[in-house]
Amino acid sequence: MDWTHYRFRARWDLPVPPAVVYPLLERAEDYPRWWPQVRGVDPIDDTSGVISIRASLPYVLTFTAREVRRDPVAGVLEIAMTGDLEGWARWTLTAEGSGTRALYDQEVDLNRQSLRRFAAVGRPVFRFNHALMMRAGRRGLLAYLEAA
Repeated sequence: MDWTHYRFRARWDLPVPPAVVYPLLERAEDYPRWWPQVRGVDPIDDTSGVISIRASLPYVLTFTAREVRRDPVAGVLEIAMTGDLEGWARWTLTAEGSGTRALYDQEVDLNRQSLRRFAAVGRPVFRFNHALMMRAGRRGLLAYLEAA
């Protein structure tokens, strides 16, 4: 087993339609406004940028995100990632009643050498850290929607 390879899935059920959620998720540069663990998004051009994240553990992960797919009709946003994380991440939005089901899928390899050393023993902690980050993101987006 490759202890540095991760697959994540999170589901956010949101009380507003996909037409409201999609524009918020496609503007990654605004994530730090509502997602506390997204510390910075520095655009490189119209389809890529450098993202820094820090969840509960005392380290920052930095990677370059490049848009792979932006399809509002299908409700899909997908990026390729290089840097501390190498792989991809995808949002898939579907209508669920009057709201939205937002599925977040991610498959990455951990490239940061200082964290790779702890890959086997740290795996459960890294997975839990990711889960906490995703929960905080959902809460932040809900609060952002309520304030709008």
